[in-house]
Amino acid sequence: MSSRRRILLVGCGKMGQALGRGWLARGQKPAGLVAIEPNDAAARAAKDAGIPTVNDIASVDAAFQPDWVVLAVKPQVAQVSLTPFAKYAGTAAYVSIIAGIRIASLRASLGPKAAVIRSMPNTAAAVGRSMTVAVAGPGVTTALKSECTVMLEAVGEVAWIDDEAHMDAVTAVSGSGPAYVFLLIEALAEAGVRAGLAPALAQRLARQTVVGAGELARQSPDTAPVLRQNVTSPGGTTEAALKVLMAKNGLQDLLNEAVAAATARSRELAG
Repeated sequence: MSSRRRILLVGCGKMGQALGRGWLARGQKPAGLVAIEPNDAAARAAKDAGIPTVNDIASVDAAFQPDWVVLAVKPQVAQVSLTPFAKYAGTAAYVSIIAGIRIASLRASLGPKAAVIRSMPNTAAAVGRSMTVAVAGPGVTTALKSECTVMLEAVGEVAWIDDEAHMDAVTAVSGSGPAYVFLLIEALAEAGVRAGLAPALAQRLARQTVVGAGELARQSPDTAPVLRQNVTSPGGTTEAALKVLMAKNGLQDLLNEAVAAATARSRELAG
């Protein structure tokens, strides 16, 4: 990251702190970073992570003029808390990681000239493995998109879409997706216990199996279907299990239903 970039981070909870730590690790100068966090516990945690933090916008040094304003507040307070940041619209671009708030709604608070990018990271940002998807609003140039990509890559991979309407499906797949994987670990461990394993061992086996399979998928050039086929011997134990998981009303049908439900809920929350 450019050490000259100046970033105002609005909200420094878990995701804000992940971004802040990622930027600092990639060369962002602390003097070019200010976080606003009114919650005392979150502010202390941010400061402990080396992120310069103040309680409110009035405490930001008037001489600090950001190039980027990153919006990381809760959706419930977004509409009433963002208006003061409209003053930066002429000189800064905005990146929102606020779930469910559309670009049009953000610009209603920030002003019609605001260049806004909406993005959806996920909780794996805490370990630098997020999958973040972004979409650009009116006035966002190719250069701004490139800069934003570098900023978001501080916590993982970044993909861009052209149609904001797809963000609801993005939220359902990658935004909520880590919870599905954690549930898989829970369910696999429980199945192990039902098969006779001690709970602690079943939990360890399930957790490390998912971690290892994920890392193999990340590093391998093969697709997921090929990786699955590679571990499935004809007539073996894996094939017996997959016949259950891949049957009608099996895992694929359940995930289709789950993602559809999450997509619909995302649309409802966005209004």
